[in-house]
Amino acid sequence: MTNIRRALYNVQCIHKEKKVWLMMPSFNLKPIDKQITTKERAYNEIKDVILNGYISSEEIFTEVKLAELLNTSRTPVREALQDLLKEGLIVTIPRKGMAVRNVTESEAEQIFLLRTTIEGEVIKKLTETITPEQLEQLRQIYQNQQEAMEKDDEISFISLDQTFHITLTRFADYHLIEQVLLNLHNLSQLIGLRAIKKRNRMREVLSEHEYIILCMEKKNSDLAAKAMIHHLSKTKESWKK
Repeated sequence: MTNIRRALYNVQCIHKEKKVWLMMPSFNLKPIDKQITTKERAYNEIKDVILNGYISSEEIFTEVKLAELLNTSRTPVREALQDLLKEGLIVTIPRKGMAVRNVTESEAEQIFLLRTTIEGEVIKKLTETITPEQLEQLRQIYQNQQEAMEKDDEISFISLDQTFHITLTRFADYHLIEQVLLNLHNLSQLIGLRAIKKRNRMREVLSEHEYIILCMEKKNSDLAAKAMIHHLSKTKESWKK
């Protein structure tokens, strides 16, 4: 019996009064309330468990099994999976189903190369136009990350890290680049836990983000770009070790 089938049928119980069968969700998937079931909710829930590492790249799943786990119909799950396929977070396994994408070392190298090239230029442009209000928003994200670190909440920390970087691109008004980076960051999150688990890496990330904000506050675009490139290089080193 596969792990997913074992998880699917692991626990069943009958409510004595209503006699309703309840199925314990697997992969930390939460059943979607039928009254508010939508493709977007299915997408968010599946994506969340993928990025949080609850489904491994060795685990094969189908829309039927996920629909059962989410307590919803197959249509919104099918549409959600199509979006995740387009984003590159999952892949199709012929005649079997789907699986979480296994990011290879070569792909990781390409992700960091693209991010370094793009984000270095983005922050250089943004530093020239950034407003006090935008700087305050970045500081708030930084503070939220600090709280996540204090709670040792690695998942929230990584999510806020993505928010920090995508917000920079949004502030620069680079909408096309924002979409490209969002996909790159999604793939980055598939390997993000490996990097962030390195000793003191969360604290280092906070220090690097703080310095990036400081460089922008001083309107030093060249220094801000160098700070960003250094930050991404350190993340790459942490992933490779």
